[in-house]
Amino acid sequence: MSLNLEPNFAEPDQRYFHKFSPGDDFYELLIETHRDLSDEQSAMVNAKLILLLANHIGDISVLKQAMQIARLDV
Repeated sequence: MSLNLEPNFAEPDQRYFHKFSPGDDFYELLIETHRDLSDEQSAMVNAKLILLLANHIGDISVLKQAMQIARLDV
């Protein structure tokens, strides 16, 4: 499996009128998750979220690709 770099957000049984709407929904959820947290708490939530999603993906080669891309231009 290779890393999917195309927009891939969706919610089962949800119809969207705009292609970007699912991504906007995700961004809103992400912002809400961090609302009222200190910088330290926000960093902890990010770390937990990364580990949870990495475990869900499970494919080390995909995770390696994601990490390499994330480091580009940093």
